[in-house]
Amino acid sequence: MFSIVKLILRYNSTIKIKPFFTNSQSRLAKTFHPAILKTMKNKLFRLHNPFPPSGSQPQAIEKLSQARPGKSTLVGVTGSGKTFTMANVIANQDKPVLVLAPNKTLAAQLYEEFSLFFPENKICYFVSYYDYYQPESYMPAQDIYIAKETKVNSEIERLRVEAAASIINRRDTIVIASVSCIYSLGNPTDYKNLALSLKVGQEISRSDLIRQLIFIQYKRNEMDKSSGTFQVMGNTIEVNLPYQKEKLRIEMFGNTIESMQWVSKHNNTVVTVLDNTLVFPAKHFVTTEDAKNAAMKTIQAELDDWAPQLANPIYHERIKTRVAHDLEMLNEVGYCSGIENYSVHFDGRRPGQKPYSLLDFFGDEFLLIIDESHVAIPQLKGMYAGDKARKKSLIDFGFRLPSAKDNRPLMFEEIETYFNDVMFVSATPSDYEIQSSDTIVEQIIRPTGLVDPEIEIHSRIGQMDHLVDQIKQTTEKGFRSLVTVLTKKLAEDLARYLEEKQIKVCYLHSELKTPQRAELLQKLRLGVFDCLVGVNLLREGLDLPEVALMAIMDADIESYLRDKRSLIQIIGRAARNTQARVIMFADNMTKSMRGAIDETQRRRTLQQAYNKEHGIIPVSAKREVVKSIVNIQEAIAKASNANKRSKKKEEKEKVQQDSRLRMIELEMLMRKAADSLDFERAIAYRAEWMQLKKENPL
Repeated sequence: MFSIVKLILRYNSTIKIKPFFTNSQSRLAKTFHPAILKTMKNKLFRLHNPFPPSGSQPQAIEKLSQARPGKSTLVGVTGSGKTFTMANVIANQDKPVLVLAPNKTLAAQLYEEFSLFFPENKICYFVSYYDYYQPESYMPAQDIYIAKETKVNSEIERLRVEAAASIINRRDTIVIASVSCIYSLGNPTDYKNLALSLKVGQEISRSDLIRQLIFIQYKRNEMDKSSGTFQVMGNTIEVNLPYQKEKLRIEMFGNTIESMQWVSKHNNTVVTVLDNTLVFPAKHFVTTEDAKNAAMKTIQAELDDWAPQLANPIYHERIKTRVAHDLEMLNEVGYCSGIENYSVHFDGRRPGQKPYSLLDFFGDEFLLIIDESHVAIPQLKGMYAGDKARKKSLIDFGFRLPSAKDNRPLMFEEIETYFNDVMFVSATPSDYEIQSSDTIVEQIIRPTGLVDPEIEIHSRIGQMDHLVDQIKQTTEKGFRSLVTVLTKKLAEDLARYLEEKQIKVCYLHSELKTPQRAELLQKLRLGVFDCLVGVNLLREGLDLPEVALMAIMDADIESYLRDKRSLIQIIGRAARNTQARVIMFADNMTKSMRGAIDETQRRRTLQQAYNKEHGIIPVSAKREVVKSIVNIQEAIAKASNANKRSKKKEEKEKVQQDSRLRMIELEMLMRKAADSLDFERAIAYRAEWMQLKKENPL
């Protein structure tokens, strides 16, 4: 409760404040901004401060807190502690929070950091739950139809359900999400209304309780006790909720709930005794029986209206056959493949009306933080157009009804309607963020006193010899080097060339999977490699204090990877070491180069002036070299590996089953050939049968 008071006292010892339990309300009103006073009273989020704000952080925290609600931008240089500033702003307000990151890796890092900052609050993780995703598509020119193929990660699926349930169930929730949060999700009203309310003493039969659990997508499974399942043992029912660490034990006496407890999944010991609880659905997409029946009628009506409009008889028959099959499946089992394409019918939305997404689960009031907004905003803008182009050919050629296009991500104009209280965070915000914001806050001074690196420009003539020489000098000092090029092929070729020059080097680009990238970065920090060559992956999200040289090849080629914003981001990779330098290899001074150099020099001048005024001696950033993959990624990887093992097992069983069926068929063919006196054929069948028996012993 006193953390903010203590924070201010550290920076202004002249302020004398008595405990505000006494009659000091007027005194506090004069001393603190109203936004901070509000925080002291509510304290929805309790921030565990590992250290006090310093550098530009105190001013940035105050200005951004005062700007709530509203649109604001935090322009924070690399290494200035933007995440810690975000955490303080969250602690100074009283609404649930959605933090949007441009990729899964950064989202996982933010999840781990916020879990440490807010251990008493609920931190959730919401990203795409596919380990592998091949969307349904049709290529008319080649007449090739590609069916949807997916592999769902069970751990991410559990985390997604946990996020939705937590938003509805408690306000002190922070959700770290990727752009997956703008994709179609179930109706939050249905999700909330279908939650099963249970209390001790409630009259309900065991069979009715089981039936209701199955209706909200829980599966009865006595062997597999994974999330979303329940087990029945006499009068005891144990439910494994996707959003709860403990399992729910419900004990019945006749047709009455006698007791309920949260029970440890590992030790089977009672953690908490409950009087009442809510059991939220195990899946996002849930609906009532009435809604399903109504949806089937509107699907049939749309088919009757659309099919005659398809002039080609093949397309006409294709859509009629497909929809008839889907309706039959919905009627018999309540589900069909590609059911999401009928979401507009189940949700009761009008054609063209925006779909429900995770953003709708928050309601009207929540704080939205878009991290690395210069990357995330273009992603948000591009998602709808890509989905629309893919759906158009499916609809035109009779694979889907026109309503399939309404199962889509949000348009950017629709996303903007949620920007009531939004904070953009970036070292290089784009024009959109600057023009949209009412408040722009710069965070230039780093807590460590580090200044932006010096920039050198070197001609392309003799660039390879100069690069090799600089890398070796950097290695001799005990530091590492990063080299960025324009293409993956160049990265591989340059890595091979440097290896020939006796430099311990590796390359890094998009074809390497996330765990491999994390492992390479860890090896670079440990000194297994002295140099890393990469493309765009050397920009955002790398925290490498050991790097003292950043070499930019082809710096004067104007492009997406060499514009002002990209160059500033690349320069920032070397801003965590006091010995760091940046070398641009170029023959001409481009507009982007000049802009990046001028901005870096401006920041450097401000940082040096601040250090001189406060007597600060810069020190290199320090970060323990630990296992690079964070805990949540480890859990996801385990689930993915388990999924692979399960798939391999299924494939092996299928092969064995097919072999046994073939053996039975061969026995029949042998007898038939022998009866026909075709002994050569019978011998060939017997040889194949013997081989199959050898490969698949019983």
